Amino acid sequence: MTTTAVGPTLRQRWRTIRWVLLTLAILTAVSLVGVWLTASRPGGRMDPTATSPAGAHALVALLRDHGIEVVEAQHVDDVVAAMRPDSLLLVAQTDYLVAEDALHRLADVPGDRLLVEPVSRSREVLAPEVRAAASTSFGGEPDCELREADRAGDVELGISDTYEPTGDVPLTRCYDDALVRYSADGRTVTVVGSADFMTNGGLLKRGNAALAMNLAGTHPRVVWYAPQHVEGESDSSRSPLELIPARVTWMVLQLCLVVFLVALWKVRRVGPLVAEELPVVVRASETVEGRGRLYRSRRARDRAADALRTAVLQRTVPRLGLGLQSEPTAVVQAVAHRVGGDPALIAHWLYGPAPNTDDELLELSHQLDHLERQVALS
Repeated sequence: MTTTAVGPTLRQRWRTIRWVLLTLAILTAVSLVGVWLTASRPGGRMDPTATSPAGAHALVALLRDHGIEVVEAQHVDDVVAAMRPDSLLLVAQTDYLVAEDALHRLADVPGDRLLVEPVSRSREVLAPEVRAAASTSFGGEPDCELREADRAGDVELGISDTYEPTGDVPLTRCYDDALVRYSADGRTVTVVGSADFMTNGGLLKRGNAALAMNLAGTHPRVVWYAPQHVEGESDSSRSPLELIPARVTWMVLQLCLVVFLVALWKVRRVGPLVAEELPVVVRASETVEGRGRLYRSRRARDRAADALRTAVLQRTVPRLGLGLQSEPTAVVQAVAHRVGGDPALIAHWLYGPAPNTDDELLELSHQLDHLERQVALS
C-alpha cells in the first residue's frame, strides 16, 4: 500500500509567503502614514497650523470648509503682498509681535482689521480709537446690536480686556465691552479682548465657534497673521520623520513582527476558497418605511413631528452661522432674514404644536422640506 503525502508544494508556499510579505509592507506603510497624519502639530498661541489646545487649526479648517480663503502669513511681507481692499486682516497678538516698524506696516495695508487680544502697543497703532479699560472674566449674552455677536449668542470668553473710546468715534460694544467695533478711514476695525474662544481648546464651549466663525468669516478672504518667531528670523523646518516620536518607531516594528509571525502561523492553514451566502441586505428606504409604520400604528404624531423638526434644525442652523443651542427666537429671525418669509409662520413650522391628524403631519413634512431647501439655496 502506497502512502502519498498531501500538502502545499514549494511553489505554493512561496506564493503564499510573497503575498504575506506584500501585505506586511502595505501595513507598515499605512501605519507610518497614519502616525504622521495623526501626530500632534505643536505650535504657539493662535498658530493656524497648530493642533494643540492653544492653536487655531480647527477654526482655520472650519473657515476653509465654508469656502473662505485663509492666507497664513508668516511675515509682514506676506501680509503686505496678500492684503486687498476686500480682505480681512486678522492679527493675533503673540510674544513676537513687538517691532514698531512691523506694526506701522500692518497699519498701512488696505482692508478691514480684526485684532485679537492686542497689547497696548499694537492697539495704539492698529486701533487708535479704543483703549483698554479693565480686565474681566466674561461669559454670557452679547447685549448689543452687532450682527455677528447677536447670532452667536451666549459665549465664554474667559479672561478678557474691556475697551472704551478715546475720542468721538461711535463704538459698538458687546459682551460687557470685551468686543468692540468702529469704522474710521474707510475701514472697519474690530477688537476682541480674548483669544481663548478662537483656540482649539475653547472653540466648543457654548457659542464660541459661532462667534469665531462670524467674526473671522465676514470677508471671502482672510489674511491670518499670528507671528511665531521674531520678524526676520527663518523658521526651523523639520522633516516628517522627525515628527514621529521615538517610541512609535519601536511600536511599529513590534507590530510588524507580530503580523509576520501570525502570517507564518497561518500559512499552512491556507485552504481553498469557500463560497458563502451574503447576509440579508435591508435597504434604507425599508427601514424608514418601517419606522414610519410604527409611528402610525401608535399614532405618535408628536414624536414624528419632533424627529422631523430636530433633523431640519440640525442641518439648517449651522448654515445660518448659529450654534445648536441658540434660542428659538434667534433661529426664527435668522431663517426669516435668509428666506424672506413670515417669522410667525416659520416659528409655527419649526417650533409649533404637534399635528393632530396625519394630513397635518404630512403638510408639516412638506413645509419643513421646502424651508430647508430655501435656506440651502439662498
